[in-house]
Amino acid sequence: MRFVEIIEKKRNGLTLNESEIKYFVDAVVNETVPDYQISSFLMAVYFKGMDADETALLTKYMMYSGEVVDLSAIEGIKVDKHSTGGVGDKTTLALTAMVAACGAKVAKMSGRGLGHTGGTLDKLESIKNFECYISNEQFSKQVNEIGLAVIGQSLNMVPADKKLYALRDVTATVDSIPLIASSIMSKKLASGSDAILLDVKYGEGAFMHDVESAEQLANAMIAIGKKLNKNIKAVVSNMNQPLGNTIGNALEVKEAIETLQGKGPQDFKELCVELGSIMLLQSNVASSKEEAVDMLENAIASGSALQKLKQLVDWQKGDVACIENPEVLPKSKYVVAIKTQKTGYVHDLKALELGVLAMKLGAGRQTKEESIDHSVGIVLNKKVGDFVEQDQLLAEIHTNSELSEEWLKQFYSCFIIEDAYISKPKLIEKIIE
Repeated sequence: MRFVEIIEKKRNGLTLNESEIKYFVDAVVNETVPDYQISSFLMAVYFKGMDADETALLTKYMMYSGEVVDLSAIEGIKVDKHSTGGVGDKTTLALTAMVAACGAKVAKMSGRGLGHTGGTLDKLESIKNFECYISNEQFSKQVNEIGLAVIGQSLNMVPADKKLYALRDVTATVDSIPLIASSIMSKKLASGSDAILLDVKYGEGAFMHDVESAEQLANAMIAIGKKLNKNIKAVVSNMNQPLGNTIGNALEVKEAIETLQGKGPQDFKELCVELGSIMLLQSNVASSKEEAVDMLENAIASGSALQKLKQLVDWQKGDVACIENPEVLPKSKYVVAIKTQKTGYVHDLKALELGVLAMKLGAGRQTKEESIDHSVGIVLNKKVGDFVEQDQLLAEIHTNSELSEEWLKQFYSCFIIEDAYISKPKLIEKIIE
C-alpha cells in the first residue's frame, strides 16, 4: 500500500476502508511517512470529510495507538464527562462530587489548559499538595472506595492524536468535525469508562461558534460511541458569556465549593444539575430524570456532595483545609474593584476576550512551558440580562501586578450595556442521545 494512494482516494471524496485507516494511523505513530504527506491527508479530510464509519474507525485506531486504561477492577458502571471547553468552566469540580455522592462511579481523566484559562488539573492544583497523577491501580482502588477520582491522563495515551493535533494546528485543519470528534473520543474512550457525557459548548467563548456546528460535533461523537458500543450522550450549552461568575483557577475552585454549599451562581448550578441527572441515568443509579434531579439537590442540601469533594482531595493528598475554608486557597496581592460607567442592561459579555484578559493576568498559558498563577483572575458581579447603574460594582480583578490602562480599556469593552431590557440567555440548548 502506498500512502499517496490513500491521500488521492480521500482527495477524490472516496470512502477509506478499515485497512487504509489503520495504515494511516500506524504511519503517523511509527513515523514511516513524512509530515507533508500526513498534512496533505489532513487537508483532504478537511475538504472532503469522513462518513460515520470512517470517523469511528479513525477513532478506534487512534485510541489503540497507545495505552488503553482497563477499569474492569472497578465495580459497576463507570461514567465520565467531557467538556469541549470554555471560559469559567469549572464544572468537573462540583459536578463529579455531586454525582459520586449519589452513588455513581466517576472515573475522570482530565487535562491542562492551553490558552485563555487553566484546565481542570490546573484548577485542582490550586489546592495545596493535590496529586493529579496516580497509578492505574490507585485510580481503580479510589473509585471503588469513594466513587470518585479525577486525575491527569497518562502520557502514553493516544500518541497518534498528539502528532496529528500538532500538524492540524499548523496546517489550518483544526476545525474539521471528523478530526475534532476522533481527537476527543479517542482520548475519552482510551480512559476506559463505560458511559460518557459530552458537554458541547457553542458561542463566542467556545471552540464551536454556533449551535449548528456544536450539534454536528455532538452527533458525530455520539455516532462514534454507538459504533464502538459505548453509552454516549451530549448536552449542547451556551458559552457566549463565562460560566458562573469566576475566571481563574483558585477563584473557580472557591465557586465550585460555594455551589456544593448551595450558594453558587444559578447558571453554574443549573448546568451541573442537568449534566448530573443524565450521568445518574447513564449509571443506572436513577430511573428517571425527576429522581436524578432530586438526588442531586439532596446531595447539596445534605452536605454529602461537599463531603465527597473533601474525600477526593484527601485521597489525592491535597490539603482538605482548602475545601473547609476556601480563604486559604492562593490569594492575589491586589483586588481591584471595577465600577460601571453607565446605566442600563448588560446585553453582551464577551467570553473569549475576558478569558484572554484573565490569561494576561497569569490565569492561563500561551505555551505548554508557561506556569500558571493560581491566585489571579476575574470575579464578575454582573452578567447578561442584569441591570446596572453607573458606579455600581461590575467586577473584581484579582491580580499580582498593577492593571494597565490598556488592560482596563479592553475589559470595559467586553461589556455591552444598552438602555433596552434584555432577558437572561438560555443556557441549555439541546440534549442529544
